[in-house]
Amino acid sequence: MDRTVIAYVVYLAVSIALTVWVARTLSRNGRIFLADVLRGDEKLADAVNHLLVVGFYLVNLGFVALYLSGDDALANTREIFEALSTKLGVVLLVLGAMHLGNVYVLSRIRRRGMLEREQVPPVAPRAWVAPTKPAQA
Repeated sequence: MDRTVIAYVVYLAVSIALTVWVARTLSRNGRIFLADVLRGDEKLADAVNHLLVVGFYLVNLGFVALYLSGDDALANTREIFEALSTKLGVVLLVLGAMHLGNVYVLSRIRRRGMLEREQVPPVAPRAWVAPTKPAQA
């Protein structure tokens, strides 16, 4: 079997396994976070969580597939490891960036929701005042 094909198989197996592991971790822990962001609406949190996971899979597996091809012929085992480490390193960086992006967006949504829940008038209203006509010059 060609060394390049072996490198492709190892790259795909490791990349797909990493993507699945990260997606499951995000899904499991993100559900609790989403339930809080969405004010306890469990069904909506599950739906949004599922949509985020599907999008995560599509983007990351699409990137893995696009990044599969290599221009160089791999002549020895050392070159296989070098090519794999470069490709897997980039995949890990993309997975990390996607994870940080998701956490950032969700934390912004959560922060906004918390601010909306905490908005209380500084002084309770006591009476209603009718609007006045502006003074004419």
